[in-house]
This record gives sequence, structure tokens and C-alpha cells, in this order.
Amino acid sequence: MILIVVKFPVRPERADEWTVLARDYARAVNAEEGCLFFEWSRSVEEPDTWVCVEGFRDAEAGGAHTSTDSFTRFVEQAPDLVSAQPQIVYVDAPDVSGWGPMGEVRPRG
Repeated sequence: MILIVVKFPVRPERADEWTVLARDYARAVNAEEGCLFFEWSRSVEEPDTWVCVEGFRDAEAGGAHTSTDSFTRFVEQAPDLVSAQPQIVYVDAPDVSGWGPMGEVRPRG
């Protein structure tokens, strides 16, 4: 599995546009064959920072993702909406296939 986490600092005055772009992009990425998951979150400490967490089956699926029309549209539009260069963490974890349960936290009662 390829695990990618990216922090996007968004211009506050462009937040509405970013929300539309992010929602549409997530829908498109989640529909890709090799995508295991793609989700957006907002930082609780930096509300203008959006964090994307994405998982792809393997490097081939990740590479195919960067060739899609939705990726091209996203990287064309995002520079007008971000306030600084996004920061990325990319991990190739070949023995991991997706989410697993967290042992330390379970619902009570």
C-alpha cells in the first residue's frame, strides 16, 4: 500500500472555493480502481489547514492516479487557493493492505 498524507494551508478568503474543489476531488479519487481510501480533514489547531489522507493499492495505482484528469485539474486549481506550499509524507508499505483496528480505544457500554 502507498500511504500519502498532505497538509494544504488554504487562503481563508478562498475557503469556499477550496471546499468545492476538495469535495469534487475526493469523489473522483475514491472512484479510482487502485484507491483504497481518500479523505479530507481540517486541523483543529490550524483551521485553514486541510489534511488529505490517501491510500493506494500499490505504487502502480498511485502512479495511475497522477495521470487522471481529476489530478490534473486539482493541481491546476490548487495553487490559486493555497497560502503556502503543501507538505507531504509518502510511505510505501508493501505489507499493509489498509486500515486496521486500534487496540487502545474501543466504544464503551
